[in-house]
Amino acid sequence: MNVTLIDYGAGNLRSVANALRAIGIEPNVAASPDSLANTTHLVLPGVGSFGDCMEQLSKRQLLDPIREWVSAGKPYLGMCLGYQILFDSSEEAPDVAGLGLVPGVVKRFQDQPGLKIPHMGWNSVIPRRPDSGNWKGLGPEPYFYYVHSYFPVPADDSVIAAETTYGADRFAAAIQRPNLLACQFHPEKSQEAGLGLIRNFLGV
Repeated sequence: MNVTLIDYGAGNLRSVANALRAIGIEPNVAASPDSLANTTHLVLPGVGSFGDCMEQLSKRQLLDPIREWVSAGKPYLGMCLGYQILFDSSEEAPDVAGLGLVPGVVKRFQDQPGLKIPHMGWNSVIPRRPDSGNWKGLGPEPYFYYVHSYFPVPADDSVIAAETTYGADRFAAAIQRPNLLACQFHPEKSQEAGLGLIRNFLGV
């Protein structure tokens, strides 16, 4: 197994790398297409803004390799922005196109009295198929750590793997397809639940 983290200059690589080491995997880091050689699993962590992320990936000539990787059905784990950029567009950067690999848009939380934005801290996640696949052993309502103001709205409801409620919004906390898992929360900051999800995805 050769797990590669995509480095676009703003991701929380250290936290994700430490989480992988905690389950016995020493990751590689790729900041260019040439660094993807021999990769078996691609991980795109995310901190920052939608527009900046797409810009940095473009500058590093990584957009097409990521599109080709996911389109080919190879193992991909996206976290936070690594989840959001899979979609067509985001309200955070209306003029910037996403990867367009999953139909849908990324929207901002509704302003509501007493509701803090960004959504920050621990919240429960309700998997649609608990105790199976990526969610095996995590229970019917595991808690994960969030830091975000925007969330994807998939056009195809069937790709949604888990949901979370915040204020009036019930949103897609994670999506999955064969060999693809992408989540709005930060598994690398979510202690045992997060490590369990990563283990399940990698099959270790």
